[in-house]
Amino acid sequence: MKRIFAFLICTVIFFSLQAQSEKATPEKPLNVLVFSKTSGFRHQSISSGLKMFSELASAENWNLTATENPRLFTMDFLVNFDVVVFLNPTQDVLSDNQQKAFETFMKTGKGFVGIHASADCEYDWDWYGKLNGAYFLTHPPAQKGTVIFEDHNHPAMKAFEGMDSYTTVDEWYSFKSNPRENVHVLARLDENTIKKSDNDKWKMDDHPLIWWQEFEGIRSFYSVFGHTHEAFQDPKIQAHFAGAVNWAGKR
Repeated sequence: MKRIFAFLICTVIFFSLQAQSEKATPEKPLNVLVFSKTSGFRHQSISSGLKMFSELASAENWNLTATENPRLFTMDFLVNFDVVVFLNPTQDVLSDNQQKAFETFMKTGKGFVGIHASADCEYDWDWYGKLNGAYFLTHPPAQKGTVIFEDHNHPAMKAFEGMDSYTTVDEWYSFKSNPRENVHVLARLDENTIKKSDNDKWKMDDHPLIWWQEFEGIRSFYSVFGHTHEAFQDPKIQAHFAGAVNWAGKR
């Protein structure tokens, strides 16, 4: 009986120590590339976005590289990364060869996170439009608007758990085509909360703003947040992007 009791105690101690060891073992670092080159409109909030990602890298155990140099888009360079973030790039930012290298690299099962103006980028590259989910069309003036949450079942949405909606100031993009048929929509715009507008060209009726998809073996995520400095300083939006990058990196 004493032997059995001693065995049980040792077993409990073993599994307890094993659990503590597993908990103490940090996750493998994610190698994250943030690309923010602009050839069109340049968002001043890029600097705040880079600051946010630098702080998240420390908290989330990422190895972060930020660049605006498209010449680095070669297989030799890209192979070092798990996730590529397009932080407010605009217009034509990659050459044909750079596009080919990026597409080939991403199809090896990597992750992509598009932020705000990633939809205002590479209009002549059909594959990129599919990767991002949609292309930008127009927007009303930046203003306070309400985002309605459709699905909290995604790591990027944990910051908004228990909330049906979130009201904040941003630039509420509309898109050339509605992505809903091809992506999993997480949130949409309540168009009735938009008060300042010169016309109705921005209205979509069904107006997705945040979505994810698995595209050609790639985990792809897009969020409209990111026009203002304040967006990247908002703790909920910071957690939103942390969850997006970790998900894209298959954590």
